[in-house]
Amino acid sequence: MAIRFRYMLLAFDLTTIVFLIASSFFDYGLYVKLVDALFGVIILADLVARLWLSKRPLREMLRFFNVIDVLVVISLIMPLTGEGLAFMRVVRMLRLLQSHQILKQLRNDVQFFRDRESTIKAAINLTCFIFFTTALVFETQRGINPGIQNYVDAAYFTIATLTTTGFGDVTLVGPFGKLISIAIMIFGVSLFLRLVQVVLRPAKVDYTCTHCGFSRHDRDAVHCKACGNLLAIKDEGRD
Repeated sequence: MAIRFRYMLLAFDLTTIVFLIASSFFDYGLYVKLVDALFGVIILADLVARLWLSKRPLREMLRFFNVIDVLVVISLIMPLTGEGLAFMRVVRMLRLLQSHQILKQLRNDVQFFRDRESTIKAAINLTCFIFFTTALVFETQRGINPGIQNYVDAAYFTIATLTTTGFGDVTLVGPFGKLISIAIMIFGVSLFLRLVQVVLRPAKVDYTCTHCGFSRHDRDAVHCKACGNLLAIKDEGRD
């Protein structure tokens, strides 16, 4: 039952992300605010239940992801009082980081995840980073930047900047927008390219040891870490 509930939370988090993207194509009116508020109430109920069941509720409340949940609830409910805090909807992207922990359960349940764990983790981290950065661009530029009309516009700018392509047809306005652009460019040269490299060229390779049968090794491994047998893993440096 607990495992099924965790999967339901993962589906719920993904639903909130899909709704954020879809709602960016419409006016941020009362209907969108009410749906956001409903999401906020559900997250709040989950948080209250966890605090109620915890033996140390104060300590549980101060955990990183629970603090994030509080910010998410505020960002989803408070815009009903006005647009002032609407930009805080960006923090809901951090819920994906909490959902990332469910991969530990998937690793136990699904062979596909066990075989490609490092690649999937890198892909999840890359997706979270792109989604969070895109949401930050969208929520801070919407309404003041004619080039950012919806989530797709924000994603276009984010990915073009992260990959250092920089077409220049969409730029961020204002001093804060320029600071965001600088931060994205810096991460584009470091974190983004590193994550892409891990996804396309995983650190682990499938190579069955002839002595013990162990099949997951580091790409540059010379000996099997299970039995010490000499390996002959092919790489780009071999003819």
